[in-house]
Amino acid sequence: MTQTQMRNQDMHAIGVDIGGTKIAIGVVDAEGQILEQVRVETNPDDAASIDRAIADASNALARRYEIGAIGVAAAGFVSSDRTTMAFAPNIDWRDYPLGSKIAELVEADVPVVVENDANAAGWAEFRFGAGREARDMLMLTIGTGLGGAIVVDGNLVRGRWGVAAEVGHMRVVPHGHYCGCGHEGCWEKYASGSALVRDAKAAVVALPHLADRILELADGDRRKITGPAITRAAQEGDELAVSLVAKLGRWIGEGAASVAALLDPELVVVGGGVAAAGDLLLLPARAGFESALSALGHRPVARIELAEQGNEAGIVGAADLARR
Repeated sequence: MTQTQMRNQDMHAIGVDIGGTKIAIGVVDAEGQILEQVRVETNPDDAASIDRAIADASNALARRYEIGAIGVAAAGFVSSDRTTMAFAPNIDWRDYPLGSKIAELVEADVPVVVENDANAAGWAEFRFGAGREARDMLMLTIGTGLGGAIVVDGNLVRGRWGVAAEVGHMRVVPHGHYCGCGHEGCWEKYASGSALVRDAKAAVVALPHLADRILELADGDRRKITGPAITRAAQEGDELAVSLVAKLGRWIGEGAASVAALLDPELVVVGGGVAAAGDLLLLPARAGFESALSALGHRPVARIELAEQGNEAGIVGAADLARR
């Protein structure tokens, strides 16, 4: 490592986490602490406005802090050179040179690095969160879908074309539920917040005598059932909600065992909104993992733990990856 690289790693960096309608932007120090953060609402149909919003906020922050790099995290496929959004599901980006667009608008002469949002969150957990003592780690972000990040021997795995770790699109059920990726039976159709809600809506019809609390939290309308409401009911001890969260946990664990057959991680970190269920999710995930793990009893069993970085993981991970 050169002296310049070592100096850059000690500098502050800006981390940007792009959501569907909002952007979170923060200054992050070398220890992974966010020193200042702003949030900006954006229009996902106006790519240029997103560029300007990121640049304007970055310029304002760079006037108050010495910045060495800008990292930008977004959902979608990122080019292997980490400059271009090849495809994004929620924003009108197709082979969009996001990095250079932002760099043109930023006043400071610093590198702009683009990264997949799950990779950024996973890196934050590896460096500063639940995985800080690990060398080989699988990160699962359980939200509307299922995102993943893989660290092998201390290095983030991106693959030859930058689209590695899309574990949510492993096929786990032949001819199963249709997925937005165009295929059927993907893991995220069974291990995600969307799957939890789908199963809850079905259970309300099939088991109405057990559905009172879940329906109450949805104002009596099954169409309004949400993942956070199911988690809340489970935390209150509601029988149906507990079973639904446990089913989700088992899917997470069993799928993670398939990844372990390939990569043999020492740690699986589970993040995203459903992680708020805590042990109600984690214990079934561990049980599912062991039930599906090959050669159980003749190999170490990876730990499965909850993420620690929360909603700031994207900012922290993007900044640290850009700094490095």
